[in-house]
Amino acid sequence: MKRSVTLSVEALDPQLTGVGRYVWELARRLPTQAGIGKIRFLRNGEWFPDPARLLVDPSPKKRPKHIRWLRKRAKPLLRLRDEWLARSSICHGPNFFLPDIAEKGVITVHDLSVFRYPETHPAARREHFDRDFARTLERASHIITVSEAIRQEVMDFTGFSVDKVTTVYQGVGSAFQPRDADMLTPPLAPYGLTPGGYALCVSTIEPRKRIGELLQAWRRLPVAVRARWPLVLAGSSGWLSEDILRDMAQAEREGWLHYVRYVPEQDLPLLYAGAALFVYPSVYEGFGLPPIEAMASGIPTVVADASCLPEVTGGAGMLVQPEDVDAFARHLEQALTDAQWRAQAREAGLVVAGGYSWDRCVKETVDVYRRLD
Repeated sequence: MKRSVTLSVEALDPQLTGVGRYVWELARRLPTQAGIGKIRFLRNGEWFPDPARLLVDPSPKKRPKHIRWLRKRAKPLLRLRDEWLARSSICHGPNFFLPDIAEKGVITVHDLSVFRYPETHPAARREHFDRDFARTLERASHIITVSEAIRQEVMDFTGFSVDKVTTVYQGVGSAFQPRDADMLTPPLAPYGLTPGGYALCVSTIEPRKRIGELLQAWRRLPVAVRARWPLVLAGSSGWLSEDILRDMAQAEREGWLHYVRYVPEQDLPLLYAGAALFVYPSVYEGFGLPPIEAMASGIPTVVADASCLPEVTGGAGMLVQPEDVDAFARHLEQALTDAQWRAQAREAGLVVAGGYSWDRCVKETVDVYRRLD
């Protein structure tokens, strides 16, 4: 018997973050899975027929006035219809929350940073979790986490038993792969970059990502090393980032930092593949997709020895303590200049990244659906 699925797609946006990428891979792959029937997409309480449109325009056009009037009059009937559709399908909230119309379902909890590091989140987000997350947990039949480290945290935090919380690792797209320098030179030129001539960090600019500590460590590298491998930061500006942005502006004036902000999806794999080193000093992650994308691109990788990052990088990445800035700088210099380590890290990273796939992620998600009542 095929099961219908209702999938919340609020996280879809033209500028996909890690959670948005996860939701998109579910949305486009679930319809091809054995045992899955009708897929319905729900966004902010409205049924949305084509989630791919949200990757172009995140603001669906407003209905004509007469349609809005009819819907308002028919609101009680529409509510009954929506609740029936929700009850007749498996509801999945892939971004922490179940939709209001769902009596029960499965949620994906990516991390507990809003509870563990509340000071690193904007007030509106904290209020949203304080107000609504407990209600979602009351209705959740099962929780998916994206690493074993987060699975243990979620069980401790929620009291859910081991049979009600399942780890399903995320995947890495086929576009992330090693590439020859010749093919990278033209697409990197508009960014002012050359293959092998920079180090890279892909991250939202926010406190727990430890971008400030990365800047301090990079500043302490020998001048010749900084000149040969400037640091490239790619990612949107997040919250509570004013001080970090000021430090970044100063580093740009000094010539050893390039801030390229959000990089279009078609360019991002090329930016990874052209880097000499990838650095990800975040002290708290649910999965940490950027280091895996870097490893899949054949790039030696340095990550914080924290949260799930040792787990998901599987021994292939160099582990550092970002708060120990002097040691962080020494490790960065080694990672850039030690040819033997770089060769070993490249090969080990390709093996680790090869173990992650979106096909497997979606298949294991469907396996969770099958276990629901």
